[in-house]
Amino acid sequence: MVFSSLIFLFLFLPITVLIYYVSPMKFRNAVLLVVSLIFYAWGEPLYIFIMIFSTVFDFFNGLLINKYRHRKLIAKSIFIGSMAGSLGILGFFKYADFVVDNINQLFHLHLQAADLPLPVGISFYTFQTMSYVVDVYLDKVPVQKNIISFGAYVTMFPQLVAGPIVKYGDIAGQLVTRKVTLDRFGEGAELFIRGLAKKVLLANNIGLLWTSVKATPVEELTVLSAWLGIIAFTLQIYFDFSGYSDMANGLGKMFGFDFMENFSYPYISKSVTEFWRRWHISLGTWFREYVYIPLGGNRSGLLIQLRNLLVVWFLTGLWHGASWNFIVWGLYFGFFVMIEKLLLLRWLGRRPAFVGHVYTLLVIIIGWVLFEMDHLASAWRFIGVMFGFGSHGFADQQALYGLSTNVVLLVVLAFCATPLPGKILACMKEKWRIAGVIAVPLIYILFMVLSTAYLVNDTYNPFLYFRF
Repeated sequence: MVFSSLIFLFLFLPITVLIYYVSPMKFRNAVLLVVSLIFYAWGEPLYIFIMIFSTVFDFFNGLLINKYRHRKLIAKSIFIGSMAGSLGILGFFKYADFVVDNINQLFHLHLQAADLPLPVGISFYTFQTMSYVVDVYLDKVPVQKNIISFGAYVTMFPQLVAGPIVKYGDIAGQLVTRKVTLDRFGEGAELFIRGLAKKVLLANNIGLLWTSVKATPVEELTVLSAWLGIIAFTLQIYFDFSGYSDMANGLGKMFGFDFMENFSYPYISKSVTEFWRRWHISLGTWFREYVYIPLGGNRSGLLIQLRNLLVVWFLTGLWHGASWNFIVWGLYFGFFVMIEKLLLLRWLGRRPAFVGHVYTLLVIIIGWVLFEMDHLASAWRFIGVMFGFGSHGFADQQALYGLSTNVVLLVVLAFCATPLPGKILACMKEKWRIAGVIAVPLIYILFMVLSTAYLVNDTYNPFLYFRF
């Protein structure tokens, strides 16, 4: 089940909200746990046991670490066992086939891969349980002694399948007590509808252009077709993922929780470093706190810092998927972050802002080719076509048709990728009272009606980050 489905919007969510708010406060974590398990089991009933095992496993690991805190060897052994268990589960389902395939190619063997489907959201909830155990071990957070509350934290359906990654310490207090006012509920509903519109009206529509280009044999692509296609994907993945994050954060507010903002207009960045401070913020924060800083961060000299950055970016790529193109994608961005740290940021700082914008967007767009293509060879060929190597000319009728029929949509998407729409809405609420009372609510009603109409009449409704 996905948020942008009619069954979620008009059946699951209304029933969940009703049950949640008629329940006494002391039972609301239990309600969240049960409905979250139902949400997760909707499409993957067997894999629910993996999530339950991970939850119970690390709940008791936290208790045991807390119990033996003053017996450091025992506490450390439990901690290591917890990390090994969590990473083992993630590794088996996400990376086992990748390892087997590479062993077969390297040693000319014929080992059989398990070929298991990837449990939805396993990368996200595994990182959440791991961060909880780490923080308990380091005595950063108090141990959770109520398994229902801990289960609600791990399985919470708003951010379960595609983030943002929520650290236990950020919502520990909210698991105990939280209050939702009508204004706060309305704020969450607005954020959810805004995310739904970004996903359904923007991401899905521009995604059709990329789907068409990707389906075309690369030797038949023109330069214009290649650029149109990958720009379409650049916009699709942003509005798809940030739309989901908005919906997740909106649902969180509706149930009384505050989650971390996951996107902050990344495409307005003037450097790759800035882009990664604005894109998938919760993942970057997780790697900084649980990998980069424990490795020494920037405290032990430049060479160690560069090594730490290399490790983080290798893991960032690997986290996204068991494929060499993801690893190369991570290292590709790591390379630019390191180059910027060494000298490029100073150079960009002395140039007009548009230079940094153009450079950053070019790096990002090429990076999305590495990210989206199934194989590295396909990515290299596509990048070659973008720059005229092996292309079918600069433009053809198909490319010109694709441009003419999507130019308005592309302009709208580019505008919506900036802070301007949000500022306009905020200004309307602040300056014109009638706008805040009537016009703005009507805009959100229109978003909801249009999104629903689209979902009724269209079958193209993927969530790109579900595969991670």
